Amino acid sequence: MADQIDVTGAELADSLQSIADSEPLVQALTNEVTMNDVANLTLHWDALPVMADSPGDAGEMAELADAVLFNTGQVPETKIEAMHDAARTATERGVPIVFDPVGVGSTPTRASVAQALLEEVEFSIIKGNYGEISSLAGVEAEVKGVESIGDYDDIEDTARSLADSTGATVVASGVEDVVADSNSAYRLTAGHEMLSTVVGTGCMLGVTLAAFRGALEDDHAAAVHGTLAFGIAGERAAEMAHEGPASYRSNFHDAVSGLTPDSVTHLELEGRVERVV
Repeated sequence: MADQIDVTGAELADSLQSIADSEPLVQALTNEVTMNDVANLTLHWDALPVMADSPGDAGEMAELADAVLFNTGQVPETKIEAMHDAARTATERGVPIVFDPVGVGSTPTRASVAQALLEEVEFSIIKGNYGEISSLAGVEAEVKGVESIGDYDDIEDTARSLADSTGATVVASGVEDVVADSNSAYRLTAGHEMLSTVVGTGCMLGVTLAAFRGALEDDHAAAVHGTLAFGIAGERAAEMAHEGPASYRSNFHDAVSGLTPDSVTHLELEGRVERVV
């Protein structure tokens, strides 16, 4: 039987305040298609973005970072080398690393890149769509380009299995998002269908989780609060005047910037998060 957990507006406000107070430096090794949106959204969460993604510089910047994001939307050899470079430094310093395995399951190259990273790096959070998470977990999945297609009726169990095998908190994004650790899985109800009309919202969720984890000590809390805040911003963006995906995209950035501690303190979140495994 599903059980709700108590995530309050006050708790979400505390997490947002922690980001504002600490201004975590988030180093994003991400793809060029969405780099600008990723950098801007980091800033809108009150964190500090830096896109150091070349060998040498990546490892040096990880010396300063509070959280690191790996996004495999593009996999040139230099960027993969930079990820391993940054991973070594971040691991030595205890800096949390968020992994967004974009498009894994679509090509053998992406699968091998992801597997090599999983073997070397202890990730704090792994975030992907249903297909990407299923592919990482060794479950049959269908990923077309970077999009998840098909049905994933067992995604909660799949996410929990991946969490168990990697030690990371796993976020599976979809119509309803799933946050899982080795012992449990929670379904989050937040977001809006317009998010799927904008290229890069998945990448932006990845850096959102890195920003929250850079300010919070707990992987699971950062994953739940970050995913929930992202979805609420998506809803608020839809309430603003927009004529289509382009104006909604601008609204979303504004909604994130406007998601302040004061604006969520008294937010009613009952029923938004329920335990399903």
